[in-house]
Amino acid sequence: MITIKCYCGSLMNYSQCCEGYIKGVKKAVTAELLMRSRYSAYATQEVDYLIATTNPSEREYYSTEDILDWARSNDWQKLEVIKSTDKTVEFKAYFLDAFGKNQIHHELSTFKFENGSWFYVDGTFY
Repeated sequence: MITIKCYCGSLMNYSQCCEGYIKGVKKAVTAELLMRSRYSAYATQEVDYLIATTNPSEREYYSTEDILDWARSNDWQKLEVIKSTDKTVEFKAYFLDAFGKNQIHHELSTFKFENGSWFYVDGTFY
């Protein structure tokens, strides 16, 4: 069996880290854990998880096809969490774009805890 380190940078194996969140076996207990699992979902192209963990009030603004295209067209390299509070996470996602060029997605994400679960609300991009 091949073990894969988690995409979120936790140093744990993917099967012991973000896979459980993505498969619905466990719930993220903090905004940062949700954000890390969402990064892993982009890396593994788990679009249904990305939609499900977006705040219901914001879902109409997201296209499953666009998210899948974004996830597939990039080679996700690493995640760097810069700062985390109880409702926000600032991070940098490093990736190679479709042309093999290094890119950095720098975002301050806002999260909301609602009905026992964390949800991504929106982000400010730098």
